Amino acid sequence: MAQNQTTLTEELMRAEGLLIQGQDERARELLLKLAEDAEEYVDRNCPTTDELQWFSFPTLFERLAYRRVEDDPRELRDVGEPLDRLYADLALADVHVGDYDHAMEALKRAVRWNPMGCEHRLNLADLFRIAGDMREYLALTYSVFERASEAAHLVRAFLTFSEYFTVQEKPRTAAAALRAARRIDPTDSTLMAALEQAEGTERDPDLVSDDEMTELLGAEGLPDGANAEIAICLLMCATDAAAYGQRDVATRLTIKARDLVGEDAAMALLALIREGDDDAR
Repeated sequence: MAQNQTTLTEELMRAEGLLIQGQDERARELLLKLAEDAEEYVDRNCPTTDELQWFSFPTLFERLAYRRVEDDPRELRDVGEPLDRLYADLALADVHVGDYDHAMEALKRAVRWNPMGCEHRLNLADLFRIAGDMREYLALTYSVFERASEAAHLVRAFLTFSEYFTVQEKPRTAAAALRAARRIDPTDSTLMAALEQAEGTERDPDLVSDDEMTELLGAEGLPDGANAEIAICLLMCATDAAAYGQRDVATRLTIKARDLVGEDAAMALLALIREGDDDAR
């Protein structure tokens, strides 16, 4: 019999405790049972649209072109926790025991149940990279620019592309990606480490100008960090931070959005976001 959401959450916390204790096999066994039970519960109580394997769209441009000509069935019902959390935990347990194929399938399920969960997408992208599937790796990382709701996700996406362009022997494009990440949040700890490693090399972001950054990233189908999409993401984060009383964070993100698109545009975008929040309520 399928459990209800409360029971499922309690069992999920128990499985996470096993993971923390290093009991990966026991945690994995419990998570597999929970996943089977959760799917039964969802099938009976939370019907969804059919899943579409959208991972085969290699570039942001192709994905946007697809969305213009088709009704977009990819946005599956977002039931939030605990389902995406369950599959993310299962993927972690799979990685710990060395089963990367099953970890990949588990993360696909996490993405399914939380389409806006960019962390799941980025983790899945890493698994595709490990598997040598660069097409899917790039498609997932590109998708972050459409959906990110946290500055950290955008920074991580640009860092991913910086690493990719380094491997592709495109150091100036790698430097451009680092420069774009720095414009979003120069205080990000992972970015700061990457900047330190790049200093004085061909990947040093100070070696490219803003105009060259835009040109280099645009040639790869990437935004340059100074456009309305990213400003929207920053302002959404600012709105959430303000709602939770984190006024310093909200102010910092709002200023960054203003610096990207100008004060008038930032105020107009913020008004749209607030209007959307009011409609949702």
